[in-house]
Amino acid sequence: MSLRRTAGGTARVVRALTAAALGLACVALTGCAGTAPTERPPYAMAKADLGMQADATTFTEFPTAPADPAPGGDTEGVVLRVLSDVAVHQSPDGPVFAKLPAKQLNNPTWVPVIAERGKWAQVLLPSRPNGTTGWVLEDEQTQRARTPYAVDVEVDARRLTVRRDGGVIGQWVVGVGASDSPTPRGRTYIMAAIEETVTKFSPIILPLGIHSNTFSTYGGGPGTVALHTWPDPAVFGQASSDGCVRVPADALRLLATLPLGTLVHLR
Repeated sequence: MSLRRTAGGTARVVRALTAAALGLACVALTGCAGTAPTERPPYAMAKADLGMQADATTFTEFPTAPADPAPGGDTEGVVLRVLSDVAVHQSPDGPVFAKLPAKQLNNPTWVPVIAERGKWAQVLLPSRPNGTTGWVLEDEQTQRARTPYAVDVEVDARRLTVRRDGGVIGQWVVGVGASDSPTPRGRTYIMAAIEETVTKFSPIILPLGIHSNTFSTYGGGPGTVALHTWPDPAVFGQASSDGCVRVPADALRLLATLPLGTLVHLR
């Protein structure tokens, strides 16, 4: 395992996950390989009651959850670390519809804050449908930090830009989804970092909190879109993937240093 920065600047772990550890290979988790896919409670409630709630992960779906009110909007860079299961509410003090676990794909859970109301934070969730959000109470079960980074992917222009405090620190031509399997649009975030030991097309996979709108699954996985590299540079500048964003190796090296929870715009 190797160490990476957190949003607060300390070291964190990039997990080396195998198909056995995940229950599926990366090719099943995301549209990485380019192969054809197969198709908190109210605050006073005891924490034990969260056991009745489904985890908000890339594997779950919450059709009635609040949608992102500004999918093209920016944030202040605030991110929350979930230290133990927290309730996800429809609104501040509203009904609970899920719980946000402390791990996502064996990585620490960091989610971007898109709105705040007192001690309540509206965060982006990694579940379907795309743009799913929820409200969590900031307390001893959460840790607040800020990331200065943001990633912009201009899908039509096939260009990826990394910014720090608004200034460009890297820009590349990338590959995006084909016309019949387009890269989804909206704001999302870097959900996890996986050092894949099974497939060889990318040394690190960066799953995002967003899914393919074309496929409900990639080879048995949940259809999670990711940032990753590709062995054939001819794909850069092309629309040929199953929805993932294929980036050059030097772009991946920079992206892999960004904190989890960093905002990613797919425009």
